[in-house]
Amino acid sequence: MSTTQNTPGCETHDMVVVHRVFRREFALLPRMVRAVAPGDVGQAGVVVAHAREMTAMLHHHHTAEDVLVWPRLRDRAALDPWLVDRMEAQHHVVGGLLDELDVALPRFAETADPAVGTVIASVLARLSVALDEHLDEEETSILPVVARTLTVAEWEELATRGMAAMSKPRLLVILGHILEEADDDERAAFLRHVPLPARVAYRLVGRRRYLRETAAQRRQLG
Repeated sequence: MSTTQNTPGCETHDMVVVHRVFRREFALLPRMVRAVAPGDVGQAGVVVAHAREMTAMLHHHHTAEDVLVWPRLRDRAALDPWLVDRMEAQHHVVGGLLDELDVALPRFAETADPAVGTVIASVLARLSVALDEHLDEEETSILPVVARTLTVAEWEELATRGMAAMSKPRLLVILGHILEEADDDERAAFLRHVPLPARVAYRLVGRRRYLRETAAQRRQLG
């Protein structure tokens, strides 16, 4: 596949690697919430902070696709319009669930109320199912078309926008999430897009911080 910056044709597998973060963490989050003991606001705060980071990442990820991917596919790709419509409709469903979480998560952080936790865990479980359905279809039906249609520069614009949406102090931890299930080839390919200072910082401090945080988030899961 051509790697000319402005010629159609780009490598999209890094998106699949990022999707694994959403699949894994939104599958784990309902369990994390249910595992919080009544009144344990310390652990509730840990779980809610993680949930809010993941929901913000997902929101920015989908917003970037809405702005930078779907319009280009509509204009250029030999793609059934209903498929892009379906992707956008799935984004709308996911967005509604994220809105529900935005309302409920702060209350759970303050109270660790099991009744609130039950509601949040239910919303998170529905979100995980909806997200898996969306990502399955996107990876199967959309990414191959994206790979033929968008240029390398346009694909890199998507990644740059995603990085810019995240807090810089959190980027090293997010990198840990992304690399958690990557194989050696995927890890090498992804890290090629990461500036050298950030790669060094990840090795020195980022990975340890990531492992410490995930251990705290998952400590009651067994």
